[in-house]
Amino acid sequence: MNQAASPTLILASGSPRRQELIRLLGLPVEVVPSNVDEDTPEGWTPRQIAEGLSLRKALSVKEQLAGQSFAESIVVGSDTIVVLDREVMGKPRDAEDATRMLGLLSGRTHEVYTGVSCVRVSDGETVTSHRVTHVRMRALTAEQISRYVATGEPNDKAGAYGIQEIGSLLVESIDGCYFNIVGLPVSLLSEMLGTYGITTP
Repeated sequence: MNQAASPTLILASGSPRRQELIRLLGLPVEVVPSNVDEDTPEGWTPRQIAEGLSLRKALSVKEQLAGQSFAESIVVGSDTIVVLDREVMGKPRDAEDATRMLGLLSGRTHEVYTGVSCVRVSDGETVTSHRVTHVRMRALTAEQISRYVATGEPNDKAGAYGIQEIGSLLVESIDGCYFNIVGLPVSLLSEMLGTYGITTP
């Protein structure tokens, strides 16, 4: 399939960061936030959580588009979680929870999982995968954590930090895909779109 014939990608996320990243692929993009329930069963592994939630988001938006003029479009769902010592960290509930998370991450290496799911609207053909990046956090003082939490940046971020913003000052090193930490591993997504015969620029 050539670029001119490429279908529109439907991003099942309201995240400005994911919207910026998906546009790097150079394909037409529409944004339709999923707003799904993000609860998961007890005992799910980090991979199951990241992939399962990404698929739930994509399928939810696919259903919203049924009967509309998006038949050959591909819905893209994505979900990011932070994992430390098998504890899965989603978005903090409040400032106290953000402070707790950052205290646990301080001076240690954690994993960031991002699940990605693609679903074709016309026939429901689905591809799901994930990437893992290891992140080493600087040793942080209580004051540094308090000042960062006060910025409000941790509020909507898995693990209570955003590496692409002020939170970059907290990170010592990474091993793996940077964009995976931001919330959408575009190289992985590009590979997955190849399943549908879509070639990215």
